[in-house]
Amino acid sequence: MAEERVSGVGPAGIEIVYERLGDPAAPPVLLIMGAGGQLINWPDGLCAALVAHGLRLIRFDNRDSGRSTHFDNAPEPDIGAALAGDLSTVAYRLSDLAADTVGLLDALGLDSVHLVGASLGGMIAQTVAITWPRRVRSLTSIMSTPGDRMTPPPRPGGAPPVTGPPPTTRELYVERMVAGAAAGGAVTDLETVRATAGRAWDRGWSLPGMLRQAASVIGSGDRTPGLRGLAVPALVIHGAADTSADPAKGRATAEAIPGAQFVLVEGMGHNFPPRTWPEVSARIAALVHRAERDNA
Repeated sequence: MAEERVSGVGPAGIEIVYERLGDPAAPPVLLIMGAGGQLINWPDGLCAALVAHGLRLIRFDNRDSGRSTHFDNAPEPDIGAALAGDLSTVAYRLSDLAADTVGLLDALGLDSVHLVGASLGGMIAQTVAITWPRRVRSLTSIMSTPGDRMTPPPRPGGAPPVTGPPPTTRELYVERMVAGAAAGGAVTDLETVRATAGRAWDRGWSLPGMLRQAASVIGSGDRTPGLRGLAVPALVIHGAADTSADPAKGRATAEAIPGAQFVLVEGMGHNFPPRTWPEVSARIAALVHRAERDNA
């Protein structure tokens, strides 16, 4: 799982760091992670399960995360102002992240792939499918939404959000990620969360970068009309315990895409607990192999 780097990607000409896993002859699946996430936030165990199902994976760092290009000269977005309609501090939109994604496919010589996106990555994957439908063999949107808002109102009896000043050290960041996972409403492996958070900090975690990614959603509009026009095999997966993106948003995504299957996974929040890997990997693999058979 050696990391590779490619330069001059997409209209922005950025650098993207990525990894390729699995048999090069297997169907290609591009994994797109969410805001603040990196390629390592696709759990190794989940990736291994997908590879065991006969898939070839590419996972990568989006712009402003990990070891890909960071837009450090751009202003830190004012999220409150953006939500109120002032987009002057929004550095880029979902369309730009989608163009990066297609640029990576170009750099790797891939005419089309199966897209799997989580959270913000699901929004990027949806945008690619709407804008570049011929590049997409199938679409899997996970823990995501079809619109330009993410966080639902608090649920009665739900865990309180983890709040406080932004973490400024590796230790504080790791503890914040562990606390967030523990309060996330789904049982997960906190030691793996701790280890992954440490790796993410070391690889280049950036609060301004995460905020710029999150702000890209605001002002990008509702994708529902575009999703209704898709003609691609689609799967929507959502965690029953997700407190960051309400499961109703996942259901709305599936209802918008003709023929899409909606799967609600018990014991899954806004994360991938190990107990969910067999079901999630099997569902994704079934969609990919069905799409491959239908297109043969």
